[in-house]
Amino acid sequence: MIIYSGTRASFLKDADGFIEDRVADAYLKATGHYAPDAEFRSWKASLVEMAKVLRDPALPDEMGVGIEYQIPQSSKRIDLLLTGHDLDDTPHLVVVELKQWSDCRVSEKDGIVIANRGGGAEREGTHPCYQAWSYAEALQGFNEAVYEGDIRLRPCAYLHNYRRDGKIDDARYSDYLARAPLFLHGLEEQEKLRAFIRRHIHRGDRAELLYRIEHGRIRPSKQLADAVAGMLAGNREFVLLDEQKVAYETALTLAEQSVAGPKQVLLVEGGPGTGKSVVAINLVSELTRRRKLAKYVSKNAAPRAVYKQKLRGHRPLIVIDGLFGSSGSFFEVTPDSYDVLVVDEAHRLNVKSGLYGNLGEHQVKELMQAARCSVFFVDDAQVVTLADIGESGEIVEWANRLGIGLTRLDLPSQFRCGGSDAYLAWLDHTLGIRETANPTLEPGEFQFDVVDTATELHERIIGLNATANRARVVAGYCWDWKSKKDPRAWDIEIPEQGYRRQWNLDRDGSLWIMAKESVQEVGCIHTCQGLEVDHVGVILGPDLVVRDGCFVTRPECRSKMDRSIRGWKKLVKEQPGAMARVDRIIRNTYRTLMTRGMKGCLVTSTDAETREFLRQSAKSGR
Repeated sequence: MIIYSGTRASFLKDADGFIEDRVADAYLKATGHYAPDAEFRSWKASLVEMAKVLRDPALPDEMGVGIEYQIPQSSKRIDLLLTGHDLDDTPHLVVVELKQWSDCRVSEKDGIVIANRGGGAEREGTHPCYQAWSYAEALQGFNEAVYEGDIRLRPCAYLHNYRRDGKIDDARYSDYLARAPLFLHGLEEQEKLRAFIRRHIHRGDRAELLYRIEHGRIRPSKQLADAVAGMLAGNREFVLLDEQKVAYETALTLAEQSVAGPKQVLLVEGGPGTGKSVVAINLVSELTRRRKLAKYVSKNAAPRAVYKQKLRGHRPLIVIDGLFGSSGSFFEVTPDSYDVLVVDEAHRLNVKSGLYGNLGEHQVKELMQAARCSVFFVDDAQVVTLADIGESGEIVEWANRLGIGLTRLDLPSQFRCGGSDAYLAWLDHTLGIRETANPTLEPGEFQFDVVDTATELHERIIGLNATANRARVVAGYCWDWKSKKDPRAWDIEIPEQGYRRQWNLDRDGSLWIMAKESVQEVGCIHTCQGLEVDHVGVILGPDLVVRDGCFVTRPECRSKMDRSIRGWKKLVKEQPGAMARVDRIIRNTYRTLMTRGMKGCLVTSTDAETREFLRQSAKSGR
């Protein structure tokens, strides 16, 4: 999505008036929301300065000008795009990152700078040149019109209020300054930026390239699933954006500090699709390249199996098997045996280990004791069983009890669900997890659809899966696993909808989400948490239904074979407030299932009132 698109001539005409109003109107039309005040102020300041640069008669009037392009599968936006052709008639796209900064401080972390961002307090973030380059890489990696159209990307950063001071252009940033040139305050800098644009855009294209990009097919070329095979060599095949990069560099810094200094714990909190696993795998790869003893740890076997398979490439599996481990395997480990343990989906950690839950003392404690540095990736809203104890508060408590230095970071930007933060907010509000300002799902926020029957849902998912094998059906665990004993038995049966399917709980092991034929079957929370597909189909069972306009939970409708809330009746009798935890687990389960899709989510329910409620909530405002 490009908020504003035009030519140099039309942009300069708009800039003669109130360009910020023009862009704000376009923003409202494109998104259905008013632009935040901070965005409005930014447009008012920066676009006027950019207009001064573009008032160069040597630049073609028909050069394309695009403002606020949302990067595919991300909530991040590119400030400015300029399009046209060079002297050889090769299509070029100039990516401009605009900043109003006037000061900053150098960070020792690679590609990180400390600055006042958005009017708030000083904080770490990516260097503008790293940001421009990484955004260009993301565009190159996700937009088919770009990577199949032989379009040359030319990123740069323009800090129009910043006077050269040796900090923003410190030698430590030289690699990124070379990848994306930096232009600062002053007439001489303006002319340098004009020359940079002229060098790449000699002839305009009437914004034709902007149209192709906006309507280009979104097909990631740098997804973790396709790129992870090269990571052991230290070749990060996908680019970390903004807060992901901060978390990655912070973890590496803490790992180095912990070698001879005090032990360290890094707690990284982020919702679904914020890139926790992407950062985790990058870390293990880079730490291994640095000859550190590092391990990727998770309670769930599914993410470990998938990442091992992807990382394997042509190597024997045993070569990389040692880089992955279960969270329940550290109760007998000698303290400080590892340099770094990277714990993904840490909210799924348990107190005890072993098949019968009777080994060890506490998994969080054991992991912290086993390594000089431990990194925990947590989403408190993805606690989905009564045994899950690895919430952020638990991590903090054990770090304090053990006297280990604690650093906390957030990953606020999500890249799943089409990059739509509004969809996540609507989902939380609708499921009754938390109140948000999104009681309805606005059109265009995310590909979300409610279908009448599980039969229709499954047929559509099979169709979506045909292209890339990246669509799956999942459901709440409300049906017994009959096929475990009788391979011919049907597990999930909804007679009134003409639907019957089998669970895929052990046929493909933890690689269910990758196995080609598994699209015919149904997965559950235990086989998909921590993983993603392009399109997910979700069947809501009778354990979560709508009554009188609100979702209510019915734990008695869960299959007795599901261990997620096993023993809940006894627990409710013995512990005040236990029912609230059971209620939360059921809601979190469906929230997790409904956020597995990068591009779209289809939903149905066994209950007609629930389907109608979701349909009305999702289409209001259309």
